[in-house]
Amino acid sequence: MPSLVQAKQALEGIPPACRRIAELVRKEGGVAYLVGGWVRDALLEGVDASLDADVEVFGVEPETLVRLLSENFRCDLYGKSFQIIGLRDHGVDVAIPRRERKVGKGHADFLVEGDPGMSVEEAAARRDFTVNAIYLRLDDGVLIDPYGGLADMEAGVLRHTTERFVEDPLRVLRGMQFAARFGFQVCEETVELSQTLTQEDLSPERLYVEWKKLILKGKDYFAGLDFLRQCGWLKFYPELEVLVGCDQDPKWHPEGDVWVHTLHCLNAFAQMRTGDDWEDLVVGFAVLCHDLGKAVTSELKDGRIVSPGHATAGVEITRSFLERMTNQKDLIEEVLPLVQDHMAPYEFYEKAGNAAVRRLARRVGRIDRLVRVATADKAGRPPVPWEVTIPEGEWLLKKAQELEVESQVPTPFLLGRHLLEFGVSPGPEMGNILKQAFEAQLDGEFADAEGGKEWYRKKFQQ
Repeated sequence: MPSLVQAKQALEGIPPACRRIAELVRKEGGVAYLVGGWVRDALLEGVDASLDADVEVFGVEPETLVRLLSENFRCDLYGKSFQIIGLRDHGVDVAIPRRERKVGKGHADFLVEGDPGMSVEEAAARRDFTVNAIYLRLDDGVLIDPYGGLADMEAGVLRHTTERFVEDPLRVLRGMQFAARFGFQVCEETVELSQTLTQEDLSPERLYVEWKKLILKGKDYFAGLDFLRQCGWLKFYPELEVLVGCDQDPKWHPEGDVWVHTLHCLNAFAQMRTGDDWEDLVVGFAVLCHDLGKAVTSELKDGRIVSPGHATAGVEITRSFLERMTNQKDLIEEVLPLVQDHMAPYEFYEKAGNAAVRRLARRVGRIDRLVRVATADKAGRPPVPWEVTIPEGEWLLKKAQELEVESQVPTPFLLGRHLLEFGVSPGPEMGNILKQAFEAQLDGEFADAEGGKEWYRKKFQQ
């Protein structure tokens, strides 16, 4: 269980702006607390310096709090009746305790009422999980833990705070990504509550936020995604649901079905994240989706389970899955070719020529991404360790580096402006020549613009 020593260590890392808030409200007879993710992460694993902080102020009227903060910080006021005050330059949000009552189906259909005289226990009741309902008093670093969040941390359990958990179904997906991030097991009572909820009234934007956190921060995907299976929420993601029980050939997949394999792959991916959010999102979603096609292609042939064409079949399934979650077309279009070609490192190994590698780079965008997906795929087959390096991937990376297409798409050397020099006018003829030229370039017939011009002279002027 996190101790008072850890609490004091957490206190040492408190943002200076939070200390200043505590000083200001103390003079008005109030008390300021840090609460939520900052406190949780400080006690669990140390605080990321970039993590935003949430402060709740008790005992100070809203108008007085707005005045105090506006006199000392650049502030933004959010929500109806300015329920939250954002300190623009500090990543800190300040609020008074408030009651929230569900009055409709939409995610914003809450009646919010601030009450600076509320008790900490009542304020904590509206929070989703006990580990997020621990208050750290800024005056002295004392932890207030009304719902046993510290004990749940020690036990590695994710538990809802109160029955009000059901007021926002998004909390199920928050539970998914928290469980994956911290390796927590979701308690049986929370699973049962989650089984009563639906995501039907949640917007894709809200869903995507939690899936994005899962991909970028998850460590134990068995804890996170299997929670969705336990509470029945895989029915909202049928592309994933059909992986459960989709058998594989035990010779190549001793770990189990496609669902189990995918979770192992994601755990391996978690060890390979680069810290570049975009790159990790593209590769992470590709790892999640790489075998979606097996559910529609697997068959028993000569006593063995095979999945011919599963990579290609998985492309449109992946598109459907992602399009229901996000409208980021660039993300989707960069994930799809990695699913399509995730077997390429094995298929190309020691037999693909330069032209094939260049064309592969054109299809997938970045061969280094593809190798990361393939490496996670292989590491998702215990007892293979996640630290595995695959010779097929190393060979392909080396080849791509030699051709300067490891992390970029081949770009045409011969351009329209060059053809203008030869008197070729813009139009279909020029487009056709440029297309032929690019194919010749990929085949290695020339390696720069001057070579492209010479190629044109020989092919069209002789």
